[in-house]
Amino acid sequence: MDLFSQTIERVATWWYELNFTALQKRALLIIAALVILLSGLIVIKGNTHSVTAPPIVPIELAAPEIFVDVTGAVNKPGVYSLNAHARVIDAIKAAGDSAPGADLSTINLARVLADGEQVYVDSTISTASHSKVTQKSPSGPININRATASQFDSLDGIGPVIAARIVAYRKSNGPFTTIEELQKVSGIGAAKFAQFKSKIRV
Repeated sequence: MDLFSQTIERVATWWYELNFTALQKRALLIIAALVILLSGLIVIKGNTHSVTAPPIVPIELAAPEIFVDVTGAVNKPGVYSLNAHARVIDAIKAAGDSAPGADLSTINLARVLADGEQVYVDSTISTASHSKVTQKSPSGPININRATASQFDSLDGIGPVIAARIVAYRKSNGPFTTIEELQKVSGIGAAKFAQFKSKIRV
């Protein structure tokens, strides 16, 4: 005889030996049935209850800002606040776009800006033959972030080839932060740099 049969037999023996009247036994059966039914309903309801996750609130981070000084041939020169990934063209547009006669050929408009730098837009002037030339800076030490290739060519030890390299380097890498940074340009060593050091500035 297996365990289930033994259990049934023990329950039946207990039931018949129970010192209750027939009415009391019937009431006990009804109460037991109600308890089992309620327990089953509670278990079923607990399994089907959906758990709602708390709503996810996105955290908005403010984009970092940089400040750029836009000057030269623009309509509204000044210091402007731009997002950290802004490019030179964005700075010029913030300054009211380039002014008539501006020469944008010497500027890398796609370069990403750095905080605190200056964007200088050169201007051109018309000659009697209606050709345009870039306006030259006043006499004195030349600003290496604004100088043209011809102005670099006028420095001691700098020829047209190295002058073109300086302009190309500045266009690709952005403004020079110190005059010593010119030595990063191919063809400018310490000895050559010493020849024109006193004639340049940033």
